[in-house]
Amino acid sequence: MKAQARHILVKTADEAEKLRQRIANGEAFDVLAKKCSLCPSGKRGGDLGEIRPGQMVGAIDQVIFKKPLRVVHGPIKSKFGYHLVQTFYRD
Repeated sequence: MKAQARHILVKTADEAEKLRQRIANGEAFDVLAKKCSLCPSGKRGGDLGEIRPGQMVGAIDQVIFKKPLRVVHGPIKSKFGYHLVQTFYRD
């Protein structure tokens, strides 16, 4: 199994929730990832590339492989901070 996903990583749940609201109000996920994400993937609009089960921390892995596609999920807490995650493709 593999998937294609992107994410935004920030320090607090409040920051993540505010970004989720901005996306829900029509702002582009990739633009916000470039501006706000603490992860190096932010430079690519949050693009994580092709992912296989077990490559990401558990909570993120669960979202990528078990939750609905094309929905912004989060805030999701990990040891790195808080994530917003969107999965495009999974097989």
